[in-house]
Amino acid sequence: MFNLVRKSTLSTLSKRLPFLPKNTRPLLKASLAGPLAIGVGGVLFGLYFFDARSAIHEYLVCPAIRMATSAEDGHKLGILCLKYGLSPRLYRDIDDEVLKVSVFGKELSNPVGIAAGLDKDGEAMDGLYNTGFSYVEIGSITPEPQPGNPKPRFFRIPKDESVINRYGFNSSGHWNVLARLRKRFDSFVRDYQKTGQTPPNNAFRPGKLLGINLGKNKTGDEVEDYVKGIQRLGPYADVLVINVSSPNTPGLRDLQAGSKLTNLLERVVSERDKVNSALDNKSKAPVLVKIAPDLTEEEIKDIATSAKKAHIDGIVVSNTTISRPTTYVSPNDPILQESGGLSGRPLKPLSLKALRYLRKYTKDSNLVLVGCGGVATGKDAIDFAKAGATFVELYTAFAYRGPSLPYKIKQEITQELKKEGKTWMQIVGQDDP
Repeated sequence: MFNLVRKSTLSTLSKRLPFLPKNTRPLLKASLAGPLAIGVGGVLFGLYFFDARSAIHEYLVCPAIRMATSAEDGHKLGILCLKYGLSPRLYRDIDDEVLKVSVFGKELSNPVGIAAGLDKDGEAMDGLYNTGFSYVEIGSITPEPQPGNPKPRFFRIPKDESVINRYGFNSSGHWNVLARLRKRFDSFVRDYQKTGQTPPNNAFRPGKLLGINLGKNKTGDEVEDYVKGIQRLGPYADVLVINVSSPNTPGLRDLQAGSKLTNLLERVVSERDKVNSALDNKSKAPVLVKIAPDLTEEEIKDIATSAKKAHIDGIVVSNTTISRPTTYVSPNDPILQESGGLSGRPLKPLSLKALRYLRKYTKDSNLVLVGCGGVATGKDAIDFAKAGATFVELYTAFAYRGPSLPYKIKQEITQELKKEGKTWMQIVGQDDP
């Protein structure tokens, strides 16, 4: 009945409406075709641009940003885009079963995370999850706000897909980051209350985890600064990372040695347990320590001993290097003379070497090893897994290749695992003698 009425009404209306002269109809069609084509083209381009799988970011957008901005301004622009939803995302973020990671009594949907240093102040967490990362680590965060080192302090070396930074723990401080975390927490909890569900973690996404990386102020106490971080930010973290390996804070790397490290980690674990008890949490946020790649085998052995003695949960291998590897494509680049920590593809051999040493001295324990340093491809990730890493983190490659990289790496890992007939967890530590 409705169809009959509608057809009758339309027929009546069509007779009453004036007709255009026949010779003007082609002009009308032409005048409509242009805007229509532009509109459709704009929509299609928008869908392509905001799809994290698209290659336009690696081959056009990121190179354009590098040409138009300094390294630090490019970094800030990227964070702003991620923060305000102007960055691409995976619209169908479903990872293959072979990528699943069992870690800390929980599950990651894939083994690819973003390392600390990109989102220093917790501004872009959700934008980063939307590109496909299963693990997002924010920080390093210091107790009090501090500006870091004077500019310039961040330098690109494009031919080698590497950077040198001497940021020096520039941070907005615990209280500012805490305000962001609390606001995010309240927003997600309201959403979950509407559905009657319980949030699975502090990432507020199944198969994801949120890491918080803690640092110390330049003039801060080498133990109390980390304890404050546990007290203030610990309740919002799925994983807590103690950064004692940045080369840009005077004396920080000294904390990696012997009794200093043991004492620090024991205090941190004790404080974590107190916070956990006060909140009546059923599961404790695991504590990890992040170490440098510029260590001897004996120094790494001592770190393993301290980690086991303090009963922490894992170790991130590694931070940036103060060395300048000889594997550079552009060894005469004057940027290499800049002081600071180097990251990117040339770091991979050093990080892998440190990881293998660490695996040698920790495989008799439950310590989780996280691979970080020079990860840019699926093959890189697999190399770290076979050397003992339960999952991996990257940063510099993401800055160079853009938001399509997590998806691309996951695809490469999946293809290789299926070729070998294995899952990710089955290859962890595969290279053990």
